[in-house]
Amino acid sequence: MSEPENTTVKPGAEVTVDDETIKRLNQLKEDLRSHAHRYYVLDDPEVSDAEYDRLMKELTAIEKQYPDLATDDSPTKQVGAPALKKFETVAHTIRMLSLDNAFTDADLIEFNKRLSKYAEEKKITYTAEPKIDGIAVEAVYKNGRLVLASTRGDGTTGEVITGNVKTILSVPKTLKKIDGADHPALLEVRGEVYISKDGFEKLNRQRAKQEEPLFANPRNAAAGSLRQLDSKVTATRPLKVFFYALGAFEGITFTSHADSLKKLDKMGFEVNRDIKSGLNLEQVLDYYTKLEAKRDKLDYEIDGVVVKADDLELRQAAGNKNKSPRWAIAVKFAAIQETTRLLGIEIQIGRTGALTPVAHLEPVSIGGVTVSRASLHNDDEVKRKDVRIGDTVLVQRAGDVIPEVVKVIESKRTGEEQEFRMPRTCPECDTPVERVEGEAVTKCPNIKCPAQVKRAIIHFVSKTALDIDGLGKKLVINLFDSGIIKSSAGIFSLDAEVLAGLDRMGPKAAENIINAIEEKKAVPFNRFIYALGMGNIGEVAAKQLAVEFDSLDKLQTATVDDLTAIDGIGPIMAKSIAAFFRMSDNLAVIQKMSNAGVTIVYPEKQEPGSFTGKVFVITGTVGGMNRNQAKEKIELLGGKVSTSVGKKTDYLVAGGLNTPKFKPGSKYKTAQKLNIKILDDDDFMKMLDM
Repeated sequence: MSEPENTTVKPGAEVTVDDETIKRLNQLKEDLRSHAHRYYVLDDPEVSDAEYDRLMKELTAIEKQYPDLATDDSPTKQVGAPALKKFETVAHTIRMLSLDNAFTDADLIEFNKRLSKYAEEKKITYTAEPKIDGIAVEAVYKNGRLVLASTRGDGTTGEVITGNVKTILSVPKTLKKIDGADHPALLEVRGEVYISKDGFEKLNRQRAKQEEPLFANPRNAAAGSLRQLDSKVTATRPLKVFFYALGAFEGITFTSHADSLKKLDKMGFEVNRDIKSGLNLEQVLDYYTKLEAKRDKLDYEIDGVVVKADDLELRQAAGNKNKSPRWAIAVKFAAIQETTRLLGIEIQIGRTGALTPVAHLEPVSIGGVTVSRASLHNDDEVKRKDVRIGDTVLVQRAGDVIPEVVKVIESKRTGEEQEFRMPRTCPECDTPVERVEGEAVTKCPNIKCPAQVKRAIIHFVSKTALDIDGLGKKLVINLFDSGIIKSSAGIFSLDAEVLAGLDRMGPKAAENIINAIEEKKAVPFNRFIYALGMGNIGEVAAKQLAVEFDSLDKLQTATVDDLTAIDGIGPIMAKSIAAFFRMSDNLAVIQKMSNAGVTIVYPEKQEPGSFTGKVFVITGTVGGMNRNQAKEKIELLGGKVSTSVGKKTDYLVAGGLNTPKFKPGSKYKTAQKLNIKILDDDDFMKMLDM
């Protein structure tokens, strides 16, 4: 983009306008031209899109008030930048997965390429949907009546919120019949509960009048409203929902994802009108561009586009990864950015001893959330970006990701900014810090460092670890700073009387916490592994380790080679595990837990079953079960399930084989060519009873 000619406005006799307005107008034009040049020509913007928009809006207002000042070369005429424990739980019949993310056209093209491997030369069509920034829920209907509703939770188990969901007016309590057919015996439907932008503003105005804390954004408001113990409170909140996917179902058929959406709409579910089906890859990219352009005009928050394969058989062939399906992806919009001033840099010490520089910012609103802190990651990152205390910086917030400093606006420097240097000793325990050659992280090697221990305890009791109700971050810090606990093991020796003596803690609250701790003394092995807080070991890796090892003793004595032999455990993770169990202090903490009555609940080992050594491929719905349900049955009996038919396949399970609606697909034809035994519903159900 070439720069427009620089024309300065001089007030003529016919224009009645003060000099300050003229000065401001010329300054706005100069600034906007400079920003446009840096954005379009240099590809090096100095301001966020939001700040650019504010400047443009101010200039537009002046030109609207004084039309004679609106020259042809004004930036307004040019192309600018584009705009809980408290709940009963329930297991989901089919896991509610998350989605992988794409951020560029190339990412989406690569996704299409990967999916094409499962399409067996068939043309792939997609459905593109707005990615609602809300809370995922599942509603279960039996014979047309809503009987259960739950949150996604951890994907496997969710919180029961039936009463609260029933207060949402757009949720049907009884389904409409379609095409004269009976209600399906079972229908599980997934959707996203949200609060509209207008509803959010009204809700916060109401809370301000009542002197209640304001919600940070619509998503948090929706989450808080949905998780109320009293459904009468939920009923006062402006909750809405869009439905977009299926769980398990019986007594109804769907030919494609698009067909399922049409039928859900006919049954009375609220389906987003901006969903488009039957798209090829190029049309998906076009949909993304158009939806991003109208993003701000929508009455609800979205943060991208969800792209799904329309063909249900292709979905079955592609299957799922640990946390996400291979047949769907979320294409995220550009991160929201703002400029602000960096007031200072402090060092935060993590549970593994990593020293992380954190920027303290002049508070700024980014995407409806007030941001006052941002990650600077590590010393190398600070030096690479040349971040100095006092700088004006561009800060980015993308979804739930911790805000980060993207870049420094060097043109704003005054010369008074101060360079940052990583401390040579730990700010908490004064131990000399270390940095391993080849690594970016500076660490405090003292595993007894109070900051590390404190963070380790906070992690240990957190929701994704032991999930001890009532033991929040502030209370843990209070207990540690008071000397009441010295490690995670100290949690299990807490006394109700001691707790009750703390500030803002009564006898009843203390008793509830002690009871919650007692309930958690029997710990599932995978949660115990994750709660220990070993570096680089997340929830997925913890589950893998729990399945692979019979006991904690075997995990403790496993070598790096033993660990790397496990699928999904890499060398860095293996070294981290081995190093953790080599430290006597860590073993002492685990022993103290055992002495305090903590027991580990190990997963049950599956005995060899009648399907041991057999490989199955499933197509269609079998005996009222979807593919995932049938897969679980096979695996419980020792069999394996593959997504494609090959020479090693023993059985093809063909749902609906002997019905008029059965249409032979590529799997069926391949099985015939290879003389693989094909099972119909009855054959398969009989085998399950063997």
